[in-house]
Amino acid sequence: MDTGLKNKHILITGAAGGIGLETVKTFLREGARVTALYHRGEGELPSLAADGRLTTVSADVRREEDVRAAFRHASETFGRVDVSVSNAGIANEEGIGVHEMSLEQWNRTLTVNLTGAFLCAKYFFKNLEEFPGKSAALVLVGSTAGIFGEAWYSDYATSKAGMYGLMMSLKNEIVYLAHRGRVNMVNPGWTRTPMAEGALTDVEMVKRIHQTIPMKKTATTKDIAHAIVFLSSDQLAGHISGQSITVAGGMEGRALYTPDEALSWGDGK
Repeated sequence: MDTGLKNKHILITGAAGGIGLETVKTFLREGARVTALYHRGEGELPSLAADGRLTTVSADVRREEDVRAAFRHASETFGRVDVSVSNAGIANEEGIGVHEMSLEQWNRTLTVNLTGAFLCAKYFFKNLEEFPGKSAALVLVGSTAGIFGEAWYSDYATSKAGMYGLMMSLKNEIVYLAHRGRVNMVNPGWTRTPMAEGALTDVEMVKRIHQTIPMKKTATTKDIAHAIVFLSSDQLAGHISGQSITVAGGMEGRALYTPDEALSWGDGK
């Protein structure tokens, strides 16, 4: 099926690994031109640039000047950015209760995940103002943590929940710059990425995760990348805006306890 993405210009943050890298590869297979933003290392990205349809930029999405410069580089290289994918995100490796969480950790997580998404949206919209066109798409990458919450990771869950309000607001703004412009969101559940690999090597943790998922499986990065590409395509999703698509195998929530733990102090004991 033709996605209509050939020669479209896509900018992706957090593009060097996991979901971001797989999304870059998927867009390139569709014939798109891609500006890939990375923070610390390019990883596999240089090996994908052989045919001239990929350019890479080192950028910290917390820094406005970095984001401004990245969009400037993108437009100078491939012209108007047609689609922006805000994928960059962090989560603390070790969970911590809110009563012990430092303000520094809280601020860092919200600044990368939420302020970074805001800055990328800001300069994507400026790009649309500079390069008028009928269509455009912004895709935010959230998380099921923003829907169900995540004990011991309240900073991460809050940052992802905030993206929903950003999406619902920006879907009403983008049409003033591109009258067929769309803003949507993809919420991955547990996905086999380097960030989640530690937890997913724990058999008991995997059992607990699968207790909440009808399909009894964790996602691959391809599962998420395909949803992002779908929402980016005017051909496939041209009348979809303001929607949050959860890619989590039907997850309805998280098991708070193992079967044994559930019996340990219930019924008012």
